[in-house]
Amino acid sequence: MKAPHMLDIVDQKLLSALQKDAHLTAQQLGEILNLSASQAGRRRQRLEAEGYIRSYEARLDPDKLGLSVQGFVQVHLESHGPEQSERFARLVRTRPEITSAWTMTGEADYLLRVFCADLPALNRLLHEILLPHPTVSRVQSQIVMAQLKSDGPLPT
Repeated sequence: MKAPHMLDIVDQKLLSALQKDAHLTAQQLGEILNLSASQAGRRRQRLEAEGYIRSYEARLDPDKLGLSVQGFVQVHLESHGPEQSERFARLVRTRPEITSAWTMTGEADYLLRVFCADLPALNRLLHEILLPHPTVSRVQSQIVMAQLKSDGPLPT
């Protein structure tokens, strides 16, 4: 990966446009940026090579997939050594219902975002997977009632 360079206003506009629609062609990007298709395509390739664009992904509708319960789970570990943290991280990586996880400052050690089919599935995740794990001392869950803003683009 090349060393990143400073983003100019055209790069910022390109990144903003791609966050809204990753399917934009070089021609469409060129029209948005007032560049030729080849110039827009080269800029996109450079931003990919420099790591500004990590990947292109499809955002799926959880309701259509039968994942009607979204929640956040705060996890508190029993102890905080590197081995305990790695054991918990391995568990998190193996569970498909945990879609993202963060280490946190404050009272909780981790914050997990989870999607489950229903409340019994969430209950199983909490009581049969997370709580029995030897590094976990307690969990606290919050169920999402409504999402006011979907995961949005990063500010550019």
